[in-house]
Amino acid sequence: MRPKSKLKVTPSSGNVFRDLGFSEEEAEHLVIRADLLIQIQKVVTARRLKQAQLAKLLQVSQPRISDLLRGRLHLFSIETLIDMLGRLGVQVRLVVKPTRRRQVA
Repeated sequence: MRPKSKLKVTPSSGNVFRDLGFSEEEAEHLVIRADLLIQIQKVVTARRLKQAQLAKLLQVSQPRISDLLRGRLHLFSIETLIDMLGRLGVQVRLVVKPTRRRQVA
């Protein structure tokens, strides 16, 4: 018989950044930026674009593309990522919905 594991499991809040200790506001921003970045990476992979090609298409430097493809979220605003998706021919739509819990005003 195996000894019982002493591994503690904590259920996810649904936002990995919140689970890692970021403030609620910062965690939401990080999730949005991560989702946008993933979409850019999918387009780049599907089109098999090289970094130099992508830099020219997005009108940024190659080192900036390197940061983008390495997932350095802190270097890119939501607006910048949306603009990059637009330059790649991807339409971005914003969906707004209330949070699960009500906040008292």
